[in-house]
Amino acid sequence: MVIGYLVDLFTNAARPSGPILAMSIVLLVIVAGVVATFLVLMRQGYRWVRTLLTGGAVAAVVFSATGLFTVERPAAAATAYAAAVIFGSVLIAGGVFLLHRKDAHEFFTR
Repeated sequence: MVIGYLVDLFTNAARPSGPILAMSIVLLVIVAGVVATFLVLMRQGYRWVRTLLTGGAVAAVVFSATGLFTVERPAAAATAYAAAVIFGSVLIAGGVFLLHRKDAHEFFTR
């Protein structure tokens, strides 16, 4: 999903100026860091993190799917964006499915 965002950011017809581009990349790094921190906390058994990650996953898949069909992109950028978003959405959906299986409920104790 990060690759899809970067493809969209750099190939957009209305390419943002330097400071806006830099702030977008910094925000992307911060969000990726927060998600990585949540994944570490989830591995330690916190149930509330699983809930937050599930909500974020659903929002990311919906946002990416709508962006897949509503935004005009050049052919190469559209192909790269579609490949990254579809692959990322499948991985996210699989992860959410595995997080909510019956045997996974026993792991989350806190």
